[in-house]
Amino acid sequence: MNTHEIYIQRCLQIAQNGLGQVAPNPLVGCVMVCDDQIIAEGFHQKYGENHAERNAISLVNDERLLKKSTLYVNLEPCSHFGKTPPCADLIIEKKIPKVVISNLDSNPEVARKGVERLRNAGIEVITGVLENEGRFLNRRFFTYIEKKRPYIILKWAQSLDGFMYNETERWITNDAMRNLVHKWRSEEPAIMVGTNTVLTDNPKLNVRACFGKNPLRITMDKNHKLPKNLHFFDHSQPTKIYETTDLSEILNDLYARKIQSLIVEGGAKLLQSFIEKNLWDETRILIGNKHLHNGLKAPKIQGKEIFSTEIEQDKAVYLFTYS
Repeated sequence: MNTHEIYIQRCLQIAQNGLGQVAPNPLVGCVMVCDDQIIAEGFHQKYGENHAERNAISLVNDERLLKKSTLYVNLEPCSHFGKTPPCADLIIEKKIPKVVISNLDSNPEVARKGVERLRNAGIEVITGVLENEGRFLNRRFFTYIEKKRPYIILKWAQSLDGFMYNETERWITNDAMRNLVHKWRSEEPAIMVGTNTVLTDNPKLNVRACFGKNPLRITMDKNHKLPKNLHFFDHSQPTKIYETTDLSEILNDLYARKIQSLIVEGGAKLLQSFIEKNLWDETRILIGNKHLHNGLKAPKIQGKEIFSTEIEQDKAVYLFTYS
């Protein structure tokens, strides 16, 4: 890695700390460097609060250093007033001479306007450093902006021989792997299951095994057959029940509600519907270390395996269509 890549890599690393807290905003980290030394770091911590650049700049005690520093950030500084003032204006105000960026912002309110404002102020701007890595980090944000729908994560558990469950075995993975699922839930703003899953499993779809916000839970009830004594109706967390099975209609509504990403946990019929309509970006398959020999077959899917992880002999495999 060259010097720019090293510091942008650090931006990507600290940006991840905002996962589950900043949506529908992107994940952004910022590093201030003076004389080849990091003098401050910041990341976007919570939606509606200060952006990464403002957080990092505020931590530089001697403002004289800013005039000879380089600001590294993984996403183009904003140039418009939103929940907070424009970061590009702050960089200009502090007379920071050089800015290095990973990704330009696809948001029409920002796209290239931040870079243009900085350059017009005489600031040297370098873009495209670790661009692919930056887009992968913010794959939820870029999908939401560019495809005008939530980033869709499909998730299910299956046995070594490809079954989701049978009459005698409903739990396939170990407790540690199930705890990981709760962490995943805390990182996404919405979670969806099918009508039959709500009826047969009566799931809570909340976050219990880790710290984090409960996602918006979603299902469909076109024929009004869900009884009111189910957890879905307990008012314990935000809930949306659609009177349609049209996935495009549902995704359009979620986009309008600024839901940046959606995790779909089942059942098999709903998961297969997303697969057949090619409405997915990422799939996480939990593979338990056991054979069931019979039961409900897991969905069939084709995707690029990026990585996998093992937890106590169980395995999580990550597939992607995103590039």
